[in-house]
Amino acid sequence: MRGDWVEIVIDAGSGARTYEVTATRNGRRVEINTGRGVVEVTEVTRGGSPVRTARFMASRVLALVEYPATDRNIAQDVIEPRSEPPSL
Repeated sequence: MRGDWVEIVIDAGSGARTYEVTATRNGRRVEINTGRGVVEVTEVTRGGSPVRTARFMASRVLALVEYPATDRNIAQDVIEPRSEPPSL
């Protein structure tokens, strides 16, 4: 979904570097694949065709954070606490 983005923090030897991959148009999404020592972050179209791909060595990845796009503020969703636990 447009607005999805992934932040990748890697160890560059002299410090940490940050990269971002964003779904730039409507209908696109960001997918993450890991395997054989490689982390791959790809922007994909609705049909599944890759648009952009970023590959990193898994041993160098410090953090991988997904930021999903939302249509509403999820912080406003509050779950009502139960008044009393059920008695046995």
